[in-house]
Amino acid sequence: MPGGARDTLGAMEIMTVRGHALPTRLTVLLREGRWRHPGDAELARLIPWFEDPLDFLGSTQAMERESRSMDLFADDPLSLDLFHEVRGSTRPAPVELPWLDVEQALLIAVNRRPGDDVALALDYRTDPADPRVVGSDFWTNPRQCAWREVAPAFSSFADSLGL
Repeated sequence: MPGGARDTLGAMEIMTVRGHALPTRLTVLLREGRWRHPGDAELARLIPWFEDPLDFLGSTQAMERESRSMDLFADDPLSLDLFHEVRGSTRPAPVELPWLDVEQALLIAVNRRPGDDVALALDYRTDPADPRVVGSDFWTNPRQCAWREVAPAFSSFADSLGL
């Protein structure tokens, strides 16, 4: 990376959502206005099992607002088995996929159609600097959501989409 670009990244303000620093690549994409949905066909190529259309969240405010829904599902015992979202700090053992630890996640894309309740999230359990991307899977078993890995790191997700 040329010195100028390195200096720019080094001086860049860290963006956070729910207390998590966004990956540098996502911060750059947001600041440059390049964090945009690549099109349904391109997303389907990368995530063939994901059937419902998504909208990418274009600001930290939108990510913060939409991510609050995870708190509702994690706190509602009736939703626990449907959405597979829990607070890891309340569990005796580490929470692993297909469960999502809502304290270690934030939403980056959500359902385009109201009521679909599907999303892509950054999952910080793997790497706080370059978290994996996971998606909600309601299609394998329509009676419950299982969170599945979409990409092992946000950087590889962005690379796969040409962002």
